[in-house]
Amino acid sequence: MMLREFKVGPGSRVLDPFLGSGTTLLACKELGVDGVGVDVAPLAVFVSRVKIADYNLDELRNTASWLLSQSFRKPDLSGISGFVKQFFLKPSLEDIIFFRNKIQEIKDPVVRNFFTLALMNAAMKVSLAYKNGAVLKVVRNKPVPPFRKFFKRVVKKMMKDLTRLSFKPCRLEVYLGDARKMDFLKDEAFDAIITSPPYLNKIEYTKVYRIEYELFFRDVKIDLVRSYLGLNPRNVVDQFPELNLPEVAKAYFHDMRLCLEEMIRVLKPGGRVALVVAGGVFPDRIVESDKMILELAERVGFEAERLIVVNKRVATARRVIKIGEARESIIIFSKPNA
Repeated sequence: MMLREFKVGPGSRVLDPFLGSGTTLLACKELGVDGVGVDVAPLAVFVSRVKIADYNLDELRNTASWLLSQSFRKPDLSGISGFVKQFFLKPSLEDIIFFRNKIQEIKDPVVRNFFTLALMNAAMKVSLAYKNGAVLKVVRNKPVPPFRKFFKRVVKKMMKDLTRLSFKPCRLEVYLGDARKMDFLKDEAFDAIITSPPYLNKIEYTKVYRIEYELFFRDVKIDLVRSYLGLNPRNVVDQFPELNLPEVAKAYFHDMRLCLEEMIRVLKPGGRVALVVAGGVFPDRIVESDKMILELAERVGFEAERLIVVNKRVATARRVIKIGEARESIIIFSKPNA
């Protein structure tokens, strides 16, 4: 665990500017370390907030008992788009909307969000959806379990997971924001940054979560222009002109430089950074993202420490032509003391 590697503990403050599912903040909560998470995706922010919330297990059990005892009434599906309907058997979708409407009656927002996440997890497990990168596909003839029993199992598992975790007091905050411009965070406010930015040319577009957004976040407006690194190249400064990189890679490293400039701004002198990154695979080459991001970090003023390769895979073009070996790495660097 990088938190222990960096020797941060109570009294320290950690930032994860690409929060995702909230793993870093959960680790902070286990160690009693104050943490801040940032993500541009409303879905990621919601999931993270649910995971790090404090719960009263008796209240969750009572609410679960009430919710799962409700007699089914067929809901109105007219507000569900044809796009979403194709991913569900009609009985499953009716159950999902029925429980969604019941969950909205829960007054406590923390409890309501807990069951919304449980419902969302169960809904996607019984859907006919298959996510492949930025594409959603319908899988026909997929065996689908009865929804109510499956939902009950998901709720029980989530509550059981809470009993297994041991948390210490700390302050955790989650922001909807862009890692390229974190002007809501103060200068030199953090002791460490631990994160994993989107991998080059493995970006999952927001539209792959269209089902979740339509069913559970109907009032959220998604700004695709700001959603992920390198998604919309505009006014890009090529950070490695000598390499003649693909356009998406030029945009990616341009954005990564902006993120690194923000990281060095918000990090205290002597603070350390750990980034999990992976090489980009293109038809004609492997782009060594780890070495290049580490070089960008040095350009903005960081001092490189280590590059740790944690995984390697052979990359091929047209499935038969070997073009190289793509690495997944942890790169570690630090901000010089003043």
